[in-house]
Amino acid sequence: MISYNKKFVKSIGDKRILILGFGREGHGTFLFLRKIFPHKTFGIADQNPKLVRLNLGRLETVRLHLGKRYLGAIKNYDVIIKSPGIAPKLIAPFVSKKQRVTSQTEIFFELCSGTIIGVTGTKGKSTTTSMIYEILRDAGFRAHLVGNIGKPALSSLASAGPNDIFVYELSSHQLYGLKKSPHVAVFLNIYPEHLDYYRNFAEYGRAKANICLWQNKDDYLIFNAKDRLVCKFAQKSKAHKISVTGKYYGLDKAAAREAGRISGVSNDSIEKTLKNFQYLPHRLELVGVFQGITFYNDSLATIPQATIAALDLLGSRVETLIAGGFDRGIDFRPLAEGIWRSRVKTVILFPESGKRIIKEVTASEKGGGIKYFAARNMREAISLAFLHTKTGKICLLSPASPSFGLFRDYRDRGNAYKRAVKSFSKKPRRM
Repeated sequence: MISYNKKFVKSIGDKRILILGFGREGHGTFLFLRKIFPHKTFGIADQNPKLVRLNLGRLETVRLHLGKRYLGAIKNYDVIIKSPGIAPKLIAPFVSKKQRVTSQTEIFFELCSGTIIGVTGTKGKSTTTSMIYEILRDAGFRAHLVGNIGKPALSSLASAGPNDIFVYELSSHQLYGLKKSPHVAVFLNIYPEHLDYYRNFAEYGRAKANICLWQNKDDYLIFNAKDRLVCKFAQKSKAHKISVTGKYYGLDKAAAREAGRISGVSNDSIEKTLKNFQYLPHRLELVGVFQGITFYNDSLATIPQATIAALDLLGSRVETLIAGGFDRGIDFRPLAEGIWRSRVKTVILFPESGKRIIKEVTASEKGGGIKYFAARNMREAISLAFLHTKTGKICLLSPASPSFGLFRDYRDRGNAYKRAVKSFSKKPRRM
């Protein structure tokens, strides 16, 4: 049994525990708890009826609740450890006041003896988290990359001590209901997203704000001074406040620099790491120049604000924009205004949100000179892009929409884009 868990063990040792959701994080939670309670019986509930029984140990110490009615198992347990992908509103009808609903993130914050640097934001958090981690690692710190982009948070706790630093990428789902904040919080931005998960945008914003609302005067908050809502929440934090600004990667770098300085890393070391930093794929990723056209893959741009930022950063060379995807009902008027400001001449659109995007773009005479095409798949979109983009110009995939429907996820969409670009580049170009 892990010695530093005595209080935790006492609080749940005699309780019936259900791991709700058995994806990457749920599986990590199970492995962590199994080390502490090698003989305890755990419940595992998941919507997937074909859940692969990997590393479950002795099956007689596991109760599986799989399929459409998996939430019905909640009533039989005292402690429910919910995975972030399951919306709170889904489980609310099944939970009583006597039960405790917690999460891997809450358990981690309760048990971690090291320093936590938490990073959140609708966009930019993965890049910023990676930058901070590499700054600390290169400077010789015992740093751990955890959360969405790194290992499941609990997997590193057993071997960690007070001198370890955990750089934690925190989504709104992980922050929801949290009553603790990290020692160093990085708050990048808040835009409308995940509105199918939350009751409304206000609830989404409050979840994000938990990264700083529970800080004390010995903590630090690095926040985007240009985001009105972030600034509003920052005012409520008791931490030392450090404001940063910047566009796209400029904001990520500014925040990472401050996190490095707070941790005691020299400016020279910080700049060396940032100079050598390898940017993550699908985030304004340069695919290459093919037949004179420069192709960028910004598949992770799942909201209009991310696409607008990409258009503003790349400037007047963007002639063709590929956008559209799953329609979550988000307002595309700001995207239309961003397209009007740009020099985009051709817009290629995927269903279903593509229909609403072009409706907004053509709602004004400002969109009168823009050509638009509907594409049923990525190869069709790239064929149109090669046909309608001039030599020396940019074709940008920045969908402003999630990938569901045509693609498994943003990675699948971005990889399909890169494959199609390279495939069509070998064919004679028609103009």
